Amino acid sequence: MSTEARPAESPAGTPAGTSPVSEEVLLARAYLSRVVEPPAPGLAQLVAAVGPVEAAQRVRAGRVDEQVAGETGARRTVDRAAADLAAARTAGSRLLTPEHDEWPAWPFAAFAITGVRELAPPLALWVRGPGRLAALCERAVGVVGARAATSYGMHVAGELSAGMADRGFTVVSGAAIGIDGAAHRGALAVDGATVAVLACGVDRAYPAAHQALLERIAATGLVVSEYPPGCVPGRHRFLVRNRLIAGMSEGTLVVEAGLRSGAQRTAADAAALGRLVLAVPGPVTSGLSAGCHRLIRDGALLVTRTEEVLEAVGRLGLDLADTPTSDVGRPTDALDPVAALVHDALPTRTPRDTRWLAMEAASAPCAWRSSTWNVAASSNTATAAGAASRPGAGRDHRRVRSRRSHDPARGPVPSVGAGISGRRRPQRETERTASRGERYGRRSPAARWRGPAPGARATAARGAGA
Repeated sequence: MSTEARPAESPAGTPAGTSPVSEEVLLARAYLSRVVEPPAPGLAQLVAAVGPVEAAQRVRAGRVDEQVAGETGARRTVDRAAADLAAARTAGSRLLTPEHDEWPAWPFAAFAITGVRELAPPLALWVRGPGRLAALCERAVGVVGARAATSYGMHVAGELSAGMADRGFTVVSGAAIGIDGAAHRGALAVDGATVAVLACGVDRAYPAAHQALLERIAATGLVVSEYPPGCVPGRHRFLVRNRLIAGMSEGTLVVEAGLRSGAQRTAADAAALGRLVLAVPGPVTSGLSAGCHRLIRDGALLVTRTEEVLEAVGRLGLDLADTPTSDVGRPTDALDPVAALVHDALPTRTPRDTRWLAMEAASAPCAWRSSTWNVAASSNTATAAGAASRPGAGRDHRRVRSRRSHDPARGPVPSVGAGISGRRRPQRETERTASRGERYGRRSPAARWRGPAPGARATAARGAGA
């Protein structure tokens, strides 16, 4: 994993190498981020109309319309903007606003044109890590799924994420238990870029089991949140943050999801934003794959390989997926249609003459006689003296005709029950094997129904006489 150092930051929290944003704008955006609970479409429209500084002054004074008052009335007296910026710098994070160069303006432009209240654009983002969000969102794929994922789902999520990250794509997910964690780990395993979108402050590790994972993400990528430092996670906040995962990505990949789940909400947000929705199929008996199957029925793109994902979200005409082919060839692949019919007609054990083969293959001998030798060459089948057969399959593969069948003068072909040498097992050898089994207390299955062994009957008789 890369050990790239974090870039230096200015006192206002702007990374080095980016255009600075005035302290007044940062304080206004930080104040609005604290007083409102996302999504806030009314406040977003006010900020777009008069700017963040004027909007913050109107909210403090209560000079807003009814919609904005309903969104900000409960917290408009809470002004912790300076404290939040200081806490962010202490935690190694910063406030990212639309006035910054690294703001993903093009991906987030879809929020304003959907007309859906739940898809209002974010006012600001708190980020932790050295990555530049705009660059990371240029080629990004969101990976979401169930928390109680199966081993199949975890494996698929990790493999697909590693493949995408290895080809230069950013993996965006929510850092939750299950599919999200597998997606982040897959990207980190190949030193790829990944972004974690939280439903709490970036200074909090949630879930606690992923504290080390979040530190690894923050070391090379970005940890992003719409909520200021110190905010705790809430059930509704997980659904709200899902729109950011969909908005940052060119497509949303659902690996495992139930019929009613947060992953379904993310897929719905992606479709409303005009982004691609992709789904991985699973067992039809698994409830965790029922949501994926519903998405596929409703028009989501079915994908099973990394190449298929990249073909959907990648560059047009460049990131094309190759058609999968089988690497294992069969000896009969080169046979022509007539030779294939003859090969299928060849018996497994008993040799047959050419007339029988002609009837079985439904072809005249003049049409396939020359192809028969091709069959023999390709499948190691002997054809001679007007008789033909092929090696058997299964446990009878050794029961083939003897070499004497090639020369009629050497005698008839042994029966099917004969061994490789063409002889049967002598009767005395069979009896000797059976007696040896009885001597050591082992009896053949055929002899069990006859009652106790002779030795046991004699012992029982002596005991009765005594």
